[in-house]
Amino acid sequence: MNRVHAFSDDALGELDAVGLVEALHAGEVSAPEVVEAAVSRVERVDPDLNAVAYRAFERARLEARDPHAGFFSGVPTLIKDNVAVEGMPTQEGTDSYVGRPQPRDGDFARMFRATGLVLLGKTQLSEYGFSGAAEHPRLGAVRSPWSTDHVAGASSAGSAALVAAGAVPIAHANDGGGSIRIPAAVNGLVGLKPTRDRTAQDKLMRDMPIRIVSDGVVTRSVRDTAAFFRESEKVYRALEMPPIGDVRRPGKRRLRVALNTAGMGMAASPEVAALTEQVAASLEALGHRVEPVEALMVPDSFSEDFLLYWSMLAMFLVRTGRRRHGRTWAPQNLDNLTLGLDRHCRRNLHRLPGTIRRLKATKQLSVAFHQHHDVVLTPTLATRTPEVGHLDPTQDYDTIMDRLMAWVAFTPLQNVTGDPAISLPLATTAEGLPQGMMFGAGAGREATLLELAYELEEAFPWARIQD
Repeated sequence: MNRVHAFSDDALGELDAVGLVEALHAGEVSAPEVVEAAVSRVERVDPDLNAVAYRAFERARLEARDPHAGFFSGVPTLIKDNVAVEGMPTQEGTDSYVGRPQPRDGDFARMFRATGLVLLGKTQLSEYGFSGAAEHPRLGAVRSPWSTDHVAGASSAGSAALVAAGAVPIAHANDGGGSIRIPAAVNGLVGLKPTRDRTAQDKLMRDMPIRIVSDGVVTRSVRDTAAFFRESEKVYRALEMPPIGDVRRPGKRRLRVALNTAGMGMAASPEVAALTEQVAASLEALGHRVEPVEALMVPDSFSEDFLLYWSMLAMFLVRTGRRRHGRTWAPQNLDNLTLGLDRHCRRNLHRLPGTIRRLKATKQLSVAFHQHHDVVLTPTLATRTPEVGHLDPTQDYDTIMDRLMAWVAFTPLQNVTGDPAISLPLATTAEGLPQGMMFGAGAGREATLLELAYELEEAFPWARIQD
C-alpha cells in the first residue's frame, strides 16, 4: 500500500483545528504562516490524491492577513464543490456544464465562513454526489491517502482525503446517502451527519420533498467536530430542536446500544461483522448495555424506495440541466451512473408517490425504535474499501449499482429519518485500512453521540496515518 501524508514540523505540525486555534491565540504561529503551510501541503499531496477541484490559494493568502472573526479565525480549510461560494465556480463533479463564478455565498457557505475558517478552494466529488466513490471519467479517481490504490469514498472524498493526509485539519462535507460518514470511515476520520435542518443549507437542498442532505465537516478529532457544531450554532440556530451545545468531554450516562450487522438488504462481510462485534464488546467493557437486533426500524421496501428517491434527484438534474446551465449544458458528458439513475426514475415514476410516503413514515418508526435504544451501532460500510476502478462510472449501470448497494448498506437510513449519525475510526482491516464504525441516535441527540465519541477516542485512540 502506498501511503501519502504531509505531516511535518511546519506551522501546522500535527495540530488539529482546536489545537491550531490555541497556537494562533498564543502567538506561536500566525494565520499567514498556517495558510501558507496548508497551501504547501495541498500542493504536495494532491498529485497523488486528486482531491482538489478548484484552487483559491491567492485569495486565501490575502484573507489570512485579516481573517474573518470567529472561533476558527485563520484556520485553513476547503469546501466541497457542490455549494455556492462567492467568486468560485460550482462544478459538482461533472463535465455536463461549465460552472461560472457565483455572485454570492449560498446559505451554507455564509454560515461556514462566519466561523472564521479560511477557504483554500473546493474539493472534488463524484458526479452530483451520486456515487460512493469519486471516480471521474476524465479527471480520474480521488484516492485514499492510506492507500492510493483505494478510493477515498463517497462524494466528500476530496475533503476527507486532504484532512486525513494532514493538508488541512478540517474540511466541509455533506451527506445525502452517507457522504460525510463514508469518507470518514474510509480515511480514518470523525464524520458526524447532523440532524435534518441542524445547519444552514442552500435552496436546492431545502426544496427536496424529503430533505435527505445534511452539511457538516470531516476532522481528525472529536473535539474539532464538536467545536464546529458549537460555533455553527452561534451563527445559525435550529430553533425546533435542542441545541448541541458545548460538548467537551465524555458523558457519564451508560447507554442502551442496539447492535446490527445485517444492514438493509445487504449484510456486512464476515470480517466487518467481526470488527463491529469487537467494538460492541468494547462498549460493554465500558459499562454500556449492548443488545443485538436482527433488523433496523425500516420496512423491507426501504432499499428499493431509497434508490428510487435517489434516482428522482438524478432525473431532476438531468431534465432541468438546459434551463439551469443554458448553452453550456452537455448531457452527453454525463456518466453512466447518473444516466442510469435518470432512466430508473423515468421507468418507475408511477411508484414515486408511494415511495415518498413510505420513506416519510420511517421518521415515526425511528422515534419508536429510540424509545428503547439510545444509540444503534452498525459498521459504516458493509465491506472493506474497494480499489480504484471497482465503482468506475464508465461501467454499465447495473454493475455499478450492484457493487454500490453491496458496499453502502447502512448509511442511507439516517438520511431518510433525519436522525444524526457519526462514523468513528475504531477498526482496522486485515490489510491495514481504516474501517469506520457508525453510531446513530434519535433526532436532536448529537450531544449523546459526541459524548460517546469522546469516551471511545480516550479509551481506544485511533490509528494515525503518520505513524
